[in-house]
Amino acid sequence: MPIKGVLFDFSGTLFRIESVRSWLAATLAERGVSVDDADFERYVQELEASGALPGGPPPRRVPGDLASAWASRDESAGAHREAYTGLARQVRLPHPGLHDALYDRHRTPAAWHPYPDAAEVLASLRGRDVAIGVVSNIGWDVRPVFRAHGLDTWVQEYVLSFEHGVRKPDARLFHTACTLLGQRPTDVVMVGDDRYADAGAAALGCEVRFVRHLPVRERPDGLRELGLAAEVA
Repeated sequence: MPIKGVLFDFSGTLFRIESVRSWLAATLAERGVSVDDADFERYVQELEASGALPGGPPPRRVPGDLASAWASRDESAGAHREAYTGLARQVRLPHPGLHDALYDRHRTPAAWHPYPDAAEVLASLRGRDVAIGVVSNIGWDVRPVFRAHGLDTWVQEYVLSFEHGVRKPDARLFHTACTLLGQRPTDVVMVGDDRYADAGAAALGCEVRFVRHLPVRERPDGLRELGLAAEVA
């Protein structure tokens, strides 16, 4: 069946968040906070362990008082901020405002890097009149990230979990995306990196293809290798 539409996940599929080290360093610089090398390395290790960076390493443990926010973190902007700033606060940082500043940093375009082949694949699909949507479990608006990196040119619709109050693998998100694109699910491919969340599209009849969630430098052509453009009618 020729592909008429493609849905892409955001984090780990089209974009990758910066490292915890870069995230912390940029936030400290923005706030004018200086720390010595030993403390910096300790903060990096503790933030990684806490899972405080959205899109980064998952938490090793979610504290009980954050369990509710964590479970619903992608269903509202408030729960997302509460969950991740709460995880960050497990780490004693040198200034109390840094926990919120870290959260704010991760929502900026500078914190995200598109995979090397993302623009090429999106442009090739749109050049063949394939409809493109983004379906993401997220607690904030990713559209500015796409605009800043020039990828919004090729995306027609964004279906973000916090705007709909449900998260993948709930089939309603994928159904909404297919409807907005004006395509039948059986003519649409879902591309993602999460074999649980993104696989939910299969319940509607979408084909699902996966890429590996790797750092940008380690996955130069993961999207290209899927060969989507070659299957367009």
